[in-house]
Amino acid sequence: MKCPKCQTDNPDTVKFCGECGTNITSAEDARPSITETIETPKEELTSGSIFAGRYHIIEELGKGGMGKVYKVLDKETKERIALKLIKPEIASDYKTIERFRNELTTARRIIQKNVCRMYDINREKDIYYITMEFVSGGDLKKLIRRTKHLPTGTAISIAKQICEGLEEAHNLGNVHRDLKPSNIMIDDNGNARIMDFGIARSVKGKDLTGSGVMIGTPEYMSPEQIESKDVDQRSDIYSLGIIMYEMLTGRLPFEADTPFAVGVKHKSEAPKNPREFNPQIPNDLSGVILKCLEKNKEARYQSAGKVRSELNRIEKGFPTSERVEPKKKPLTSKEITVTFGLKRLFVPALVLTLLAVAVVLFWQFYPLKKGSPTAHVESSIAVLPFADLSPQKDQEFFCDGMTTEIISKLIKLKGWKVIPRTSVMQYKDTQKDVQQIGQELGVKNILEGSIQKEKDDIRIRATLIEVKDNQILWSDTYDQKLERVFDIQFDIAEKIAAALENEFSPEEEKLVQKRPTENMEAYTLYLQGRWYLDKREIGFSKAIESFEQAIQKDPDFALAYVGLADSYIIAGLYQDVPADHANIKGKEMIEKALDLDDTIGEAHATLGVLKSFSFDWEGAAEEYRRAIALNPNFAPAHHRYSYLLSFSGRHEEALQEALKAQELDPLSEVMMRGLGKVYYFADEHDLAIEKINHALEINPKSSDAYEFLFLAYLMKLNYRESLHSFDQYLKLHEYRVRIAKIEEVHSRFEYNKALQQVVELPSMQPYMRAIIHNILGEKDLTFKWLEKAYHEEFANIWRLKVEPVFENLHSDPRYQEFLEKMGFR
Repeated sequence: MKCPKCQTDNPDTVKFCGECGTNITSAEDARPSITETIETPKEELTSGSIFAGRYHIIEELGKGGMGKVYKVLDKETKERIALKLIKPEIASDYKTIERFRNELTTARRIIQKNVCRMYDINREKDIYYITMEFVSGGDLKKLIRRTKHLPTGTAISIAKQICEGLEEAHNLGNVHRDLKPSNIMIDDNGNARIMDFGIARSVKGKDLTGSGVMIGTPEYMSPEQIESKDVDQRSDIYSLGIIMYEMLTGRLPFEADTPFAVGVKHKSEAPKNPREFNPQIPNDLSGVILKCLEKNKEARYQSAGKVRSELNRIEKGFPTSERVEPKKKPLTSKEITVTFGLKRLFVPALVLTLLAVAVVLFWQFYPLKKGSPTAHVESSIAVLPFADLSPQKDQEFFCDGMTTEIISKLIKLKGWKVIPRTSVMQYKDTQKDVQQIGQELGVKNILEGSIQKEKDDIRIRATLIEVKDNQILWSDTYDQKLERVFDIQFDIAEKIAAALENEFSPEEEKLVQKRPTENMEAYTLYLQGRWYLDKREIGFSKAIESFEQAIQKDPDFALAYVGLADSYIIAGLYQDVPADHANIKGKEMIEKALDLDDTIGEAHATLGVLKSFSFDWEGAAEEYRRAIALNPNFAPAHHRYSYLLSFSGRHEEALQEALKAQELDPLSEVMMRGLGKVYYFADEHDLAIEKINHALEINPKSSDAYEFLFLAYLMKLNYRESLHSFDQYLKLHEYRVRIAKIEEVHSRFEYNKALQQVVELPSMQPYMRAIIHNILGEKDLTFKWLEKAYHEEFANIWRLKVEPVFENLHSDPRYQEFLEKMGFR
């Protein structure tokens, strides 16, 4: 309790402040009583009902000590999540709610595939509730009850995954404090997911002796928890030891009739060797469990990573057929077909017995299915490139800029499908008719137009066409001065909305009317800079020059700073500018942009890239999520976020973002290639090859696409196609050395021999050089070039954790050191 006078923290049990003597209970009593206003919902949350105006109730998932948990559809985000109602008797404690808020703030930082994400605590009228990630499956406690005890390989696999989740959480300073099988979900693919981080510490319970505060469940608590002492990560390791004990024996190490008696055993009684109850447990494994259960926390393993290393060592001694790897959830965009995979889960003698149980267990896999063609939606529109009808035909940059600006206004509207500029620009000077374009882009409406500009006079013609029957819904011509261009953009957007029978909300109208600058010279220079930046073959100096001139004309032009930041960053990636200098300048410019206007989604997306350069993954993720919240239709934010998720090993989430990016920008080679790369990192190589080949149909000169084809074909042991793709990669990079006699390659030996021709190319990028050395089995050289890539190639080294071609390095300490330096452990 905090003293209202001197702000000193005091124990809840004292009446007067120990520092200044103030009566602190009177201040507490003066606080409005929450108990008076919190009531149980008069109606149960039933399937089909709406809670808090936002959450569509799908079903009740269960009841716990805190209250009921429901599976719901969040109507705002269109995602299924879990919603936990907090019991009134818990929520009535003001301090408990504050602890919840504080703990969830830190718990949200945990981004790891074996930890269920916590979202937020909110209040709807008189009811407090917590939202969190929904995990489809069942808890580990139920699995143990059904199977009595788990096969050793399965138990080790689950324990290793728990260790990975704990390792990430502990590194971020989070201790669970209530780790137990009922708080560990086994999802539909057999993956372990730790639940309720940030909850246990917040809830007050009855102490074993009746006088203090106990956090946790007695059967799984460490001795220091029993004694209400401070706990750290080693308390979770003690709980993990109990979980492993229970998985392998079907029983707890300490059982008694009362919580007090259980607590006494934790503090004073040595656990029996688990081999007494299950002789099939290896000696080494029972030793690991007993070391986790040491009374003195100094004698336990000091980190979850150390436990995982021990489990890895023990597992390597198993026959291959008895090892259990968690299934990677195959990635699917739409439908999911469930089949059952019981291989390697149970020893053959138990298979017949457990087949009946398997139906209710969660060891399933999802076969891949291709997404359906882009569906037509109501407010869907493509703005085609405006034609340049100026006398000198010298206003292409202005026409392209006008196209982009109208798209950027429409794209901010909720519920609209607006095709981004990268897809529509492919229809510049096209001979295709409106109906064909609409079909290819999956939209119901097309806006086309033209611009004549001479000095400060402009004529803009715009026509809105319904694709289905080629009917003109609206058309207008604007003869104005250049200074009225923003008014014209707003009027066009407003007329489109009216023609499509949509009205702007006040918030949307404010967004569409927003002017980026009042200086027309600055605005023209900004459009010119964006045009140069898109024409990357011209070089980046002209783009940088144009944006700098725009800023000179208007120092408060936020979008110009964003354009300048993008120019520096991309120039650094293309090695036109030293990477360190490019990133420093980019960060300086983007911070200036956000100081001027922090509602620009594009700026937050760029800041996400910059934070990735310093391996601030959570900071980058927050920026991408902020960019998406500000502009849900901004495809590059979804695209970049998909990479971050993929590099962290969160492949299913990465796929959803990559699919969204590709849906928003269907003809973009970058988005299609990005989708293929996400499949590659997830070891879905057939789909990776399919998507990357589609990207090459859009842009046959994408060296990045050929790089990933080279690797994906290698993972499928298709040596000739791999070498052919790599040869194209070399050609596009204009390397003089090429791979000879590809058609004569029939074996891995011949494949490696062919790669020897190019491995010593002096201009080869370090990361690619590391890949080739690793393929050739030269580990020391691999790590030499990875070290160089770490310092020089920001974007490539991000892939290291999930690069399939480096899987053989995972047990090498040097590889683990890289992951630690990059913040992946």
